[in-house]
Amino acid sequence: MMHSPRATRPPNTPGQFGRHQARFGRSDDKPKNFMKTIARLMGYFRGQRVLLGVVVVLALMTSVGAMMGPYFIGLLVDGLVAPPDSPPITWVFIALVVVYAASSLAQFNINWIIAGVSQKMVKKLRGSLFGHLQSLPISFFDKNMHGELMSRLSNDTDNIAGILGTGLVQILTTFITLTGVLIMMLWLSPIMTFFALVSVPLFFGISKLIAKKTSKYFRDQQMILGLLNAKIEEDITGMAVIKAYGAGERAISEFAEVNERLRVAGFGAQVWSGFIMPAMNIINNLSLAVLVFAGSFLAISGAFGGTVTVGVIAAFIAYARQFGRPLNELAATYNQFQSALASAERVFAVLDESVEISDPADAVILEKEKIRGDIDFDNVRFGYNEDTAVIEGVSFHAAPGSVIALVGPTGAGKTTIVNLLARFYDINSGTISLDGHPLESYTRSSLRSAFGIVLQDTYLFTGTVLDNLRYGRPDATEEEVKEAACIVGADHFIAQLPDGYLTVLNENSRTLSQGQRQLLAIARCVLADPAILILDEATSSVDTRTEVKIQQAMSMLMQKRTSFVIAHRLRTVAGADRILVIDNGQIIEQGSHAELMEKDGVYHRMFEMQLKGIMS
Repeated sequence: MMHSPRATRPPNTPGQFGRHQARFGRSDDKPKNFMKTIARLMGYFRGQRVLLGVVVVLALMTSVGAMMGPYFIGLLVDGLVAPPDSPPITWVFIALVVVYAASSLAQFNINWIIAGVSQKMVKKLRGSLFGHLQSLPISFFDKNMHGELMSRLSNDTDNIAGILGTGLVQILTTFITLTGVLIMMLWLSPIMTFFALVSVPLFFGISKLIAKKTSKYFRDQQMILGLLNAKIEEDITGMAVIKAYGAGERAISEFAEVNERLRVAGFGAQVWSGFIMPAMNIINNLSLAVLVFAGSFLAISGAFGGTVTVGVIAAFIAYARQFGRPLNELAATYNQFQSALASAERVFAVLDESVEISDPADAVILEKEKIRGDIDFDNVRFGYNEDTAVIEGVSFHAAPGSVIALVGPTGAGKTTIVNLLARFYDINSGTISLDGHPLESYTRSSLRSAFGIVLQDTYLFTGTVLDNLRYGRPDATEEEVKEAACIVGADHFIAQLPDGYLTVLNENSRTLSQGQRQLLAIARCVLADPAILILDEATSSVDTRTEVKIQQAMSMLMQKRTSFVIAHRLRTVAGADRILVIDNGQIIEQGSHAELMEKDGVYHRMFEMQLKGIMS
């Protein structure tokens, strides 16, 4: 294959799937700086400062309601027992209703605005993540599970969107409300303020203790959720293989292991975060008892000049609830906020991955119509790990318009050579040049657009047959698409599909046989009209009769184009201009079919063995 991340990923041993983790998602990662994560998230709110300013103003209005409401309640109570010169009770009651109504309306508008702002922010974050994935090297996808990456792009971003708005509103309103309530309490009675705030240090102490436990469990929960998604994605994709080998019980067992790990992490997160609300209720109730007892004593004794009245006690009870309510709400959403921050860390971990090496400043755009196809490999060495070479000392020349065949045993390095040619990976040493210039002197995008690639494993995108054929050339007309399909003999079976060229396919579509899917891939390459062809076992999945038709079409397509053909069926490459015999990452023989047969070497023996196999 040219490239298949699923094939290059280390295989999972039975029952060990859950222990295979992406390198940026290990459960033993040190705790991140949550304040840094929050600050980074705030960067995605740029361009919405006006709306955030409106939220601040509305939060001030809710704070005014929190400050003035208990004060008016105190006036109402004192109005019932105080001298006749007290403010009219009716007007105080009307003012109380207006304050609370305005406060509630402001809170509704805050929630409405923040919901829109946070969704736009997460849309931007999700777009940045998907765009960043496009810029990462293929080696990144070889090393990380696809389902786990999908979890970061969907589950984690959704988690951020669902919780972030609530958390931000809670933090903002809590800060403003607590500040305003504290000012009012100090203004009414400093001594009563002292009794009202006795429980605050205890609140923060318990919150800090619980936070140490919940943060770890929430990080583990999100990480294991990614592993579970990867397991689901892999098993659904490979369901035919699972059934063919009767491995259903083993798949269930592996899933159950990851599922149990997720249950344990989720249980720990919910249990520890669930301690917050009961603990806060106990603290608040004890705080109110202390406040009432102290206030009653001061009111009866007339201490502090009799400034503590029944109305002041009533106001402070209301203020204590106003002071405790945002803290309680913050505690209730704390576990969700921890989860959102854990998701944000996982998203930022991908965004922090290094992108493909940038093109040099002097890199030029390769114009496809000017490509001659003169290719040189000069003493090329490459290894996925620099210490271990996959190919070494590879040197050969491909003249413009020539056909170069690469043959040899599986794992010899054939696919690696063409991967390096398309710069899916960069070489460790040596030089690969195109038309006399190193590949690095061209921009990656223009270089890759010069190649037409047909892989052994065909990938079809969700969409119509027409869309799939146009993938490499979106502006092609319907007539051009049909002409390309006719060249490779695909038009006949396409016409028999339910909706012809408008039949909707997907990557796992069972509407087509593997051979038909391969024909579509070849037709897609024909339509793209590339300057250089790479055919990686392009006819391995079709029958002999279809193979003959494809070979004829390929012969027409390869005219005046430099072509690289990887094949195990040696008879299909007997007409190549040069055949490279690869073994253990080195070229052990090269020449035309006739030259290699005369040498009576490795190629000769391979060809004779295949010929005997066909005849027998």
